[in-house]
Amino acid sequence: MPKKIPVYNIQHLKAEQLTQADFQAEQFSDYLHKHYQHLHFPHRHTFYHLVLFKDGKGSHTIDFNRYNVKPQQVYAMIPGQVHSWHFTAPITGYVINFSENFLKNFLFNQYYLDGFSFFSGNSADGVFQLAPDIQAKVQQIFENLIELYKKEIPSYDLIRVTLLQLLLLMDMHMQQRQQTQVPKQKLTLLNNFRRLIDKHYKDIKLPKEYADLLYVTPNHLNALCQDLLGKTAGELIRDRVLLEAKRLLTNVNLTATEIAYELNFQDNSYFNRFFKKYELITPDDFRKQFSK
Repeated sequence: MPKKIPVYNIQHLKAEQLTQADFQAEQFSDYLHKHYQHLHFPHRHTFYHLVLFKDGKGSHTIDFNRYNVKPQQVYAMIPGQVHSWHFTAPITGYVINFSENFLKNFLFNQYYLDGFSFFSGNSADGVFQLAPDIQAKVQQIFENLIELYKKEIPSYDLIRVTLLQLLLLMDMHMQQRQQTQVPKQKLTLLNNFRRLIDKHYKDIKLPKEYADLLYVTPNHLNALCQDLLGKTAGELIRDRVLLEAKRLLTNVNLTATEIAYELNFQDNSYFNRFFKKYELITPDDFRKQFSK
């Protein structure tokens, strides 16, 4: 087990010289053969990560939540999430990696990817089963992307358009599965709230302070979170602090006191009480469980 969770960018995973486009598409069996020594242990990426499984058995752990691998299952991850793979049978499927700027610069909209529910950063949103009526379409687009990527001189704009086709098709599928379509204004506000939490969770702890930054009332923000996620605004803030605490606890070079300081807790005892209240074990016990 590494003493610190490694962080990989696409340069680490590409045998060829990194192109300006910062994109990668491969059969998952080839990808696994090249990088299994990295994938087996918990790690982070600096890029967006899409996987479609066709066959095989095992599990995938994302931000300390474990999912059993199933055929026609998609995993969608954003930069920074901690994950690891554990396979018990040969795996087939597809993998696509692309940098944060690969589409955002192309679309002149830095928040475009945030509009996809499976890129929320919540692991439960990013794991979903494809319905039978779109399985063949989605699989074909993955294969098209691999074919375009392997060309001697790839057309990255064509790759971008094809990747967008894939994301939009899966997003439409997700919306149909949810049966009720959430108004865009509500989604925008929720995504803005999540972005602010990611940026300020160490320093801003109260929903009222986030509501002020979003120019809404605390009651409106709280009602939005409960309506769309079934959680209060305060619970979203708390969950983000807990997630970062877990990520930091996997780094054996950091003491619990240093982690408490990093997360702006008053002292280590307060951090211990906070962690145990919501995780039901102490930070040290969580670290021991993870190391096993």
